[in-house]
Amino acid sequence: MAGSEDVPTPPWRKSRKPTPLKRQLSQDLIVDAGLRIVDAEGLDALSMRRVAQEFDTGPASLYAHVANKEELLELIYERVLGEIELPEHDPSRWKEQLRAYVMEVHRVLTAHADVARVALANIPSGEHSILAGEFVFGLLIKAGMSPRDASLSMDRIHLYVTGDAYEGSLHYTRMRAAGLDDPREYFEHFARQLADYYRALPSERFPHIQKFVDDLIADDGEERFRYGLELLLDGIEARMP
Repeated sequence: MAGSEDVPTPPWRKSRKPTPLKRQLSQDLIVDAGLRIVDAEGLDALSMRRVAQEFDTGPASLYAHVANKEELLELIYERVLGEIELPEHDPSRWKEQLRAYVMEVHRVLTAHADVARVALANIPSGEHSILAGEFVFGLLIKAGMSPRDASLSMDRIHLYVTGDAYEGSLHYTRMRAAGLDDPREYFEHFARQLADYYRALPSERFPHIQKFVDDLIADDGEERFRYGLELLLDGIEARMP
């Protein structure tokens, strides 16, 4: 047939633009979208309506895959814990392995800062949560600790790492509220303000804080976290038979 040009639409017909096909919703896609929102906008921005907007649909369409926001938060937390890499137990190196595990959990949680707020109120129930607990609990028992002491140690370790990450998430929330993008700039400004305030305190009432201000603010967040971790590990080691 001669000619290759497109035939125009007759004027008595309405031209229609092709409707793009919507992605088929799934729980994984919903969790992906929820995590992206938390990472970019913070936990307070997360809602079923906000997630639905990512798919150009209404919240009702999400409930076939996720029961409510609380379940979505648990699934997001579980997704984040899936980033943690667990080695095989080596009881002869339990302290080294436990240190590496805690640092890995801290790295993952601080990479998704606001997720730490979910961790503090979460009872381990997902596969990745239970695997992490099994790693710590089993490692301490194999190293010689009683199951009860291992349970209490695991609980305190979990609280320490999530509590530290949660504190960091509060600072990131304040940083976003202040319109700042550089964490180093924010923390340096925060430390300077704190130092100026401490130096202005009356020395007769607060002699040590006023005199040793530089020591109080000398270490950054990671150095403080590592110091506290060593205190915990030394305490656990002291209870090993």
